[in-house]
Amino acid sequence: MSYRRKKVLITGGLGFIGSNLAIRAAALGADVTIVDCSVEGCGANPHNIAPIRDAARVLALDIGQAAYFADLIAESEVIFNLAGEISHLHSMRFPERDLEINTLAQLRFLNVVREAAPGVRIVYAGTRQIYGVPEYLPVDELHPVNPVDFNGVHKYAATMYHLMLARMGCLDAAVLRLTNVYGPRMALHITSQGFLSTYLRRMVLGEGIEVFGDGSQLRDALFVDDAVEAFLLAGDCPRLPSNTYNVGGPAALPIAEIAQLAAETGGGLPVTFRPFSPELKQIDIGSYATNWSRIERELGWRPAVTMRDGLARSLEFYQRERVHYLPAAASRLATAS
Repeated sequence: MSYRRKKVLITGGLGFIGSNLAIRAAALGADVTIVDCSVEGCGANPHNIAPIRDAARVLALDIGQAAYFADLIAESEVIFNLAGEISHLHSMRFPERDLEINTLAQLRFLNVVREAAPGVRIVYAGTRQIYGVPEYLPVDELHPVNPVDFNGVHKYAATMYHLMLARMGCLDAAVLRLTNVYGPRMALHITSQGFLSTYLRRMVLGEGIEVFGDGSQLRDALFVDDAVEAFLLAGDCPRLPSNTYNVGGPAALPIAEIAQLAAETGGGLPVTFRPFSPELKQIDIGSYATNWSRIERELGWRPAVTMRDGLARSLEFYQRERVHYLPAAASRLATAS
């Protein structure tokens, strides 16, 4: 991939996927600028970019304030747009907050982008949540859109902003609809960030793994390094054959099996099952599996990291970096010793 000396702008670059993308892009020789206002509860962590702290420019601005950095947008050759809230549960509890972060801020940002950098390649972090309860598996890009929560509705609106502006010729946009992404630099201290964040937190703390329901629901979890490669390929492709790509993990596994792998990787932790709360049941989509044949066919991407390897690599990272991701727990352990 030709990122050497390429000017890359990453919104949400202090967050989980954005920081991993920034580190990888910098390693490829890109000139990286990060825009992240560190909205509380969205996972931003300055330590996430420690490996490139002296190499990347960081702007502490909301993407809705894009007029303040329009000059940097104009210079950008690729924009990776990962700013946003990911919590489905939070979106149901605070729908107007989710609307502001995932929709209104995106609209303001894109209106500046199309004026400052017409035709620029922009890759947006979408979500499989827009599909809602699957009508068939694996889910391809033609699956009906029927979200079950406000997060899915708002993310779909932002998706359509990108695609509409691409059809108008204002932007050169790609939307990656991601399944459950996990790995190093997740915000483990923040609740309601998905079941994999909870599993990793419990693995680090040596606590038992809890499964909601009977655990038969399928999930094709995606390791963050594989997600990053999908973004980089979409950002580098000279001409995009399509504007929308589903991006998922290598295999769809029952959540009970994922829980067992987490328990084994964590050193033999117990696994318990509990019923869904009414709040969680309302937004549960049942089983999900991604058909990622389009991005494999058109961009040459396919996931490489198995669930077992991804969990092991994640646990190793968090054990080493615990103080930056679970500071309260690290302090208790230091006091006890």
